[in-house]
Amino acid sequence: MIFNSICSSADALPLVSVIIPIYDGAADLPDLLTCLRQQTYPNERVEYLLVDNNSTDRTAEIVQRFISDSALSNFCYLRETEIQSAYAARNTGLRAARGEIFVFTDADCRPQSDWLMHLLQPFSEPSVGIVAGEVVALPGQTLLERYADRQATLSQTHTLAHPFLPYGQTANLAVRRSTLEQVGLFRPHLTTGGDADLCWRILQQGRWRIQFAEQAIVRHRHRATLAELRSQWRRYGCSNRYLHQLHGVSLMKELTWRDWIYRWSRWLLKEMPVTVIKVNHSGTGLLGWIDAMVETPLNLLCQQARAQGQRQARLPDAAREIVWFSWPEPLAPMAAQLSPPRDQV
Repeated sequence: MIFNSICSSADALPLVSVIIPIYDGAADLPDLLTCLRQQTYPNERVEYLLVDNNSTDRTAEIVQRFISDSALSNFCYLRETEIQSAYAARNTGLRAARGEIFVFTDADCRPQSDWLMHLLQPFSEPSVGIVAGEVVALPGQTLLERYADRQATLSQTHTLAHPFLPYGQTANLAVRRSTLEQVGLFRPHLTTGGDADLCWRILQQGRWRIQFAEQAIVRHRHRATLAELRSQWRRYGCSNRYLHQLHGVSLMKELTWRDWIYRWSRWLLKEMPVTVIKVNHSGTGLLGWIDAMVETPLNLLCQQARAQGQRQARLPDAAREIVWFSWPEPLAPMAAQLSPPRDQV
């Protein structure tokens, strides 16, 4: 057992609240719910809070039927209807949560069965306030999915190496309750960058540190179309701008027109001929040749989309707001709180 150094029984494991924001997640929910049911972490020590953020599809029907048919007392359906933001939805889950540790993932993620056990192990160290698990790609067949997989676009190793401060993405993140009691919850009006903002506020306290749980794996689907890929990288650019305005981090340097001419010329005159020779010698076939040929153009497309997002984004005044825990009555035991309030279903 992973926690055998600090726990002698399931009752000694920490109470955990897994919080998942959902917007139009009907297509993803069956696989997600299956993954959650297969967790090896004891059911009596974990609650799953599924927060519907104004979905227009069959999300509510699927989640409520799953809970009813499965008779699972540790699954709870909640709704966030006032603010259209995954961070606002996560805050709704946080306010209903009864765990000692809060865990975040997303509806389009697929946690491995031992995910929670590995993700929570580092909290045996009292100084650890944040744990980031790894995010790897679901199997993909399209050119763009293969490109993103080669780039390890989703890996937490990128965010944990951020030059300002490390942070973890909410696709696979865990934090102690006490950290949020000190720094507040997510900024509910942020639309991107809220995971970095929250982690940095915790780390700037000076009391806590972040740790990487590489074996705590969540699988995530890569973008399969150019429009989705551009949107993803524009959002990264918006995040750059927002975090610059909130924390003073450096903005990404944009390429000049000379840079663009140089990069395209190098690709056409040097990289393409070298690639042809390498692929012919390696025998990787047509797919390998295509993948190698599009590497630089796709890199430049992502850079352009990120620069566009960074250039155009402006942080709304409302997005500076930090909200806090507020309970109208003393905390009740977690098991007694697994059903949502009447006005939240």
